[in-house]
Amino acid sequence: MDSYSLMTRNTEEVVTEEEVRELAESPEGRRAYVGYEPSGALHLGHMLTANKLIDLQDIGMDVVVLLADVHAYLNGKGSFDEIEETAEEMERQFVEYGLDPEKTEFVLGSEFQLEEEYTLDVYSLAVEVTLNRAQRSMSEVARERDSQRVGEMIYPLMQAVDIARLDVDLAVGGIDQRKIHMLARDHLPDVGYDAPTAIHTPIITALGGGEGKMSSSEGEGDMITMTDSREEIEEKVNSAYCPQTVEGNPVAQIYRYHVFPRFSEVVVERPEEYGGDLRYTEYDGLAEDLESGELHPADAKNALVEYLSELLGAE
Repeated sequence: MDSYSLMTRNTEEVVTEEEVRELAESPEGRRAYVGYEPSGALHLGHMLTANKLIDLQDIGMDVVVLLADVHAYLNGKGSFDEIEETAEEMERQFVEYGLDPEKTEFVLGSEFQLEEEYTLDVYSLAVEVTLNRAQRSMSEVARERDSQRVGEMIYPLMQAVDIARLDVDLAVGGIDQRKIHMLARDHLPDVGYDAPTAIHTPIITALGGGEGKMSSSEGEGDMITMTDSREEIEEKVNSAYCPQTVEGNPVAQIYRYHVFPRFSEVVVERPEEYGGDLRYTEYDGLAEDLESGELHPADAKNALVEYLSELLGAE
């Protein structure tokens, strides 16, 4: 797979295609960044963007992982002591999951976000960005509250300045980060910085289905984490929403975005009386069989437990 295909596989959007192609032509020494709020154990929602970071490392890019403790505090995720303890654990889990420690720089937000020059950049951006734009940019990210906090308006301005101050060539995030990245593209040039190139990954549906996304705010039972045991993974997968269609199906999404990028072949074991084992080298084959009824959701779940347990090192 060529560099551009690897950069863009399993993405929801690239901004812009021309800019991403330019990065793909000379990736060595280029820097990509993702910011994560340290708000709990690493889960499959985080790992979707981590998969993209692994793709970027495979083509030669360096990766910056921002453990955004100040952002987490502004978003009501706990005290600084609690958040920093979680950040240390997340760093260890990212390396265990597969990020190359030689090509990954982990940065705690408070290491540079409290400096005078950074603060002045945030203030300068605040002069340029309307309150309405800041509110809209946070609509997919902020915690649900009866009324918004002032800290939530500072949050997207800081995230834009992070991109500038970390001196990165590419911002990566879930599609829920799109509005913040677009704010950065529109307004960082107003304060003397380049507009960032961005890659957005899809959002995995919560295990229970419906409109929710897999995140720590949905509760432990609705996400799969690096700290789950094999038994816990089995329990969660077996109770997950899995209709005989891929649309809105979290089991199918986990296969597509987590299993197939990391395994060259997927084997679904079945007794001979039910047709014997099914083997897939691409997600499309599994999706087609699930839609047609050749692959029963229960068999898909049983195999998924095995692959996730291996992927996450669960015992």
